[in-house]
Amino acid sequence: MRKERPDPDANKSLLMATYLVVGLFVGMILYFGYFLQFRGETVINNSYNARLDRFADRIVRGELLSHDGRVLAKTEAGEGGAEKRIYPYGSLFAHGIGYSDHGKTGLEAFANFYLLTSHMNLAERTINELWGVKNIGDNVITTLDVDLQQAASDALGERRGAVVVMEPDTGKVLAMVSKPGFDPNTLGNDWDALIAGENTQAQLLNRVSQGLYPPGSTFKVIIALEYIRENPDTWQDFTFDCDGVYEQGEYTISCYHGNVHGHQNLEQAFANSCNGAFAALGLEMEPGGVHQLAEQLLFNRELSLPLAYSKGSFTMNEGADTWEILQTSIGQGNTQMTPIHNAMITAAIANGGVLMKPYLVERVENAAGEEVRRFLPEAYGSLMEAGEADILVGLMRRVVTEGTGSAVRTEAYEAAGKTGSAEFEAGKETHAWFTGFAPADDPQIVVTVVVEESGSGGQVAGPVARSIFDMYFSK
Repeated sequence: MRKERPDPDANKSLLMATYLVVGLFVGMILYFGYFLQFRGETVINNSYNARLDRFADRIVRGELLSHDGRVLAKTEAGEGGAEKRIYPYGSLFAHGIGYSDHGKTGLEAFANFYLLTSHMNLAERTINELWGVKNIGDNVITTLDVDLQQAASDALGERRGAVVVMEPDTGKVLAMVSKPGFDPNTLGNDWDALIAGENTQAQLLNRVSQGLYPPGSTFKVIIALEYIRENPDTWQDFTFDCDGVYEQGEYTISCYHGNVHGHQNLEQAFANSCNGAFAALGLEMEPGGVHQLAEQLLFNRELSLPLAYSKGSFTMNEGADTWEILQTSIGQGNTQMTPIHNAMITAAIANGGVLMKPYLVERVENAAGEEVRRFLPEAYGSLMEAGEADILVGLMRRVVTEGTGSAVRTEAYEAAGKTGSAEFEAGKETHAWFTGFAPADDPQIVVTVVVEESGSGGQVAGPVARSIFDMYFSK
């Protein structure tokens, strides 16, 4: 009997099917590898993930601590074994630490995965599981400094506003204050009043990362940088004669309270925050160039932040009319930014043009104090050339030594910064801004302050920053 020859077409089909199955298998392996490496934590941490309830059933939520080990949030067992989240410092860290009732915010949200994960000894965990005893979750050590947080809160007082303190060379956030605030210990009782429609105080809003304000004269940092870029060889030749009022056709720009600055070069105009000079600068520059620089400095862009935030807004484009250019050049009009965005730009200037990503978690430890994970500084990228940053540092030093930032002047250290007084509504007092760093020649700390409806940045926000600088350099 003659043996039948194999059908080559059938073999090809079988081979293709085999390749397809193997390809799908390899694809699944690669996907799960990617998921575990890059997406697993995010998905597990999602508040809509039902698995979180099962984590909480098996694990006592870990503690959140300051960088030196002081407890900022912990879980205690009450009557009948009911667990309650306790915040020993009350409202002091309310927005940075957040809360874990009525949803989760702040670091309670960002670090949720770590707090509900236990790296206790395996034998101990196994025994606890067998006996139905909850394991202790990992502890999260933050970058936050209790003394600086208290100093910032005290300096801001009962006024509405925000303060953020960072290390420019690492991105560590050392303090974050937003007022008015709330007490997370009494959130359950206060919730209805806090979210009531007639409540206009927005206590739950983290003004540091979510509050949008016109930058006022702090935006002159950006206008100065664009002018220097467009005039690299002649920017030092700029002059302007200020009589307190600058008129351009039917439009008028006034210096703060009509101050007359007289003959000004760029350094003097920057130090004195001369609105007329910067309005004139704005008309000399390309609106499209300013727009491009603004977006390079993170306006209209996502920010790399571990907390909920609002994007800064910059709308001036090519073809902008005269009034829009004048307003934008002094940080008014439609331009808006958050205090932490302003701090990030300031930190990049202080760090030679390189922005480090802001972060609030240093490391994760198990209940025995053994390190589980460490978070390291990470560069976001270069926002400007080192030479440009050096020029801006020089301009900002002069603000303190000779200009509107005199409230920050001291023999103990040399600071650099920029003040701002931002108009936002006719008939109301301006928002007061200060953003700067110290020491000017070797920056270690960045402080950004906004005080709502309080007047002059130099007279109101500057002293707040001074208090924080003083605390930092006294430690």
